[in-house]
Amino acid sequence: MTVAASESSDSSGARPEVRTVAGAVRGVREAGVAVFRGIPFAEPPVGALRFAAPRPVRGWSEVREAVSYGPPPPQAGHFGMDALSQDAPGDDWLTVNVWSPEPTPGAGLPVMVWIQGGAYVFGMSGLPEYDGARLARDGDVVVVTFNYRVGIEGFGQIEGAPPNRGLLDQVAALEWVRDNIRAFGGDPERVTVFGQSAGGGSVAALLAMDRAAGLFRRAVAQSVQGTFFSPELASDITTACAAELGLRPTVSDLSGVPPHRLPAAADAVGATMDRWAERWGRPAYRAIPVSPVVDGDVLPVTPWQALSGGAGRDVDLLVGHTRDEHRLFTAITGLLGEVSEDQAEDALRALAPASDGARRYRDAFPAAGPEALYELVHSDWLFRMPSLHLAQAQASAGGRTHVYELAWDAPGMGGALGACHGLDVPLVFGNLDRGQPAVLIGEAPSPEAEELSARMRAAWTSFAAHGDPGWPAYDTERRLVRVFDTGQAVTAYPEEASRRIWQDRPFTVLPLIDR
Repeated sequence: MTVAASESSDSSGARPEVRTVAGAVRGVREAGVAVFRGIPFAEPPVGALRFAAPRPVRGWSEVREAVSYGPPPPQAGHFGMDALSQDAPGDDWLTVNVWSPEPTPGAGLPVMVWIQGGAYVFGMSGLPEYDGARLARDGDVVVVTFNYRVGIEGFGQIEGAPPNRGLLDQVAALEWVRDNIRAFGGDPERVTVFGQSAGGGSVAALLAMDRAAGLFRRAVAQSVQGTFFSPELASDITTACAAELGLRPTVSDLSGVPPHRLPAAADAVGATMDRWAERWGRPAYRAIPVSPVVDGDVLPVTPWQALSGGAGRDVDLLVGHTRDEHRLFTAITGLLGEVSEDQAEDALRALAPASDGARRYRDAFPAAGPEALYELVHSDWLFRMPSLHLAQAQASAGGRTHVYELAWDAPGMGGALGACHGLDVPLVFGNLDRGQPAVLIGEAPSPEAEELSARMRAAWTSFAAHGDPGWPAYDTERRLVRVFDTGQAVTAYPEEASRRIWQDRPFTVLPLIDR
């Protein structure tokens, strides 16, 4: 266990120094908090460790400088993330970053551990929107972010490799927090894991994993991505990705492939996934090449099954989504204002639950045009209903859960994005003027944006500290929800029409359809 933290000085002034299990690290002071970046929590997963479960990091004897983010794992090509990862070379992908208001043992601060999203194919902790300084300083909490393997490296179903390596990386990071966070001023008994999109899906998965039991006391799942693959489906898609390289999906074949080539192969398959629709189903329609695999071991069952069975009863849960989850993707694909009746009908046929799902959507939303129906069914299938069902599973099993919806219209792009996917991230972190959030919120955040961000940060940090975000717990009768907008409202779940459409449709493992 860690036992010491001290202040040391150099030419730049006082710098915080902390001794971890593996060795001492020296950070910097920024924006009123101590910051430590790029601390390894596992050995680099390359060479003989390629596609292996994470291994404990070896120690070091000298004080290690912890001022720069570690290199990210290989990334998909979305939003130029592949170029970003190649601009930061190195194979020490598995590192953590810590922001602490008081990096001394015994401070006993709540700990918030962030899992970023990125559809399980991209994501890195070093993006400016994930800087934890403001959240740590204003909330008096210790904030931790980290990298985990994504894409085929982290979630491909590879013969000879353990499944769900990305989830195993997350468990290893949480074990590092358990063993080290006291020295940074954190309380290992008050750890909250929080994540958004694929990070929210990861939080949900951790709730279902025996390996993660006891590593966190509370969980925040934001816009839970509801895709969980069967081993057969995951294996079939990974086989197609390996075939792009003329290889088999085995450790022996893929371990010699340069890491950056695997995401490119998955990108190539993702670009033509629609031709696999009869075999892969909904993931092909949405071009989702990897997701957590319900393998029966690392991930025994789906999160909804696990919580319904009481697996999360001792974990306080905060879960929610944005109102217009899919609007951002409609804009990215150039369909904003352009969705046709045929495209809406295809989406309803592919994603709506049961054989009469399309009719039920049209009956429930009689005034909705093609674009509204298209966005509703995409939002519900991928994010909104998986999030709601997670809360309902927790509540029905006697666990405590709080639910929210973000309904504030993002001012970016002239307000066309509404309360879109990802808008909650800058509001929760308080980073309103840097990185991707500037596209959503604008170059100069308004007082309204600052006030809403302050309220969300206060709710998240209060939940981390005490298990109470400031509104009543959700139950399956009243269904009370905090709606985050310019006002402060607690009301019955606002997406009642969608809830009713999906109420009898459980979220199950996505299968391989045509074998």
